Formats: sequence, C-alpha cells, structure tokens
Amino acid sequence: MDDLVQAPLFHEDVFEAARTVIMALGGSKKVGSMLWPEKSPQHGSELLNNCLNTVRPEKLDPEQLLFLLVEGQKIGCHALADYIGQCAGYKFMPIEPEDEKAELQKQVIDAAHRFSAMIKRLEQLAG
Repeated sequence: MDDLVQAPLFHEDVFEAARTVIMALGGSKKVGSMLWPEKSPQHGSELLNNCLNTVRPEKLDPEQLLFLLVEGQKIGCHALADYIGQCAGYKFMPIEPEDEKAELQKQVIDAAHRFSAMIKRLEQLAG
C-alpha cells in the first residue's frame, strides 16, 4: 500500500474497512470495473458505492468480499481481513510466498515418505 496514504487504524463497520481496501486499490471506478467488467467505469463505481451504503439494498456477495481480501493482500492492505478477524475473534497473518513454498515442499516430502512406507507394506503383504 502506498506509504503516503494512511489507512485508519480502526473501522466502524465492514463497509468502512472495504472502502479502505478499495481506496488502496485505486478507488471505486477502478475496483467497480474489476468487479463488473461488463459495466462502464461510472456505472461500476455507482454500484460499488451503493453496495457500501448501509441504507441501500445492494450489497457485495461473499465472493466479491473475498476478491477485495485477495486484491488487498496483494498490495499490502489488510484492513478488511483485520476487521473481519477482530469481529470473529481471529488474527489473520499474511502468508509470504517463500513461507508457503517451503511449507508445501515439506508437505510433499512428508507425503512421499508416507507413500513409500505404504508401498513397502503392500509389498510385504503381497508376498
């Protein structure tokens, strides 16, 4: 996230947290176009703003909120994840790609060892 833009430390509701992510991603026109590429940037922006207005019936669906979480993580803006975590009693931590790669490599090696042990046991039972 741009160092010049200071995100609020606390958010009043999920809509405000989502707005923080949207602003970090470039604003409602850009994000509206990402969520609804079939709409004009202006119409996408208006729809997105309506979805974040608590008195309007339009709301983002769970997949769209997940989209904001993922896109926010890519740029280092965790406002929505932090807010959801605080409300639900979780602490979310971003996963670094190198850490994920190392964990996956460990799991593959462990699985290969288990598979090898199963093959040996099958061979013993067969013969």
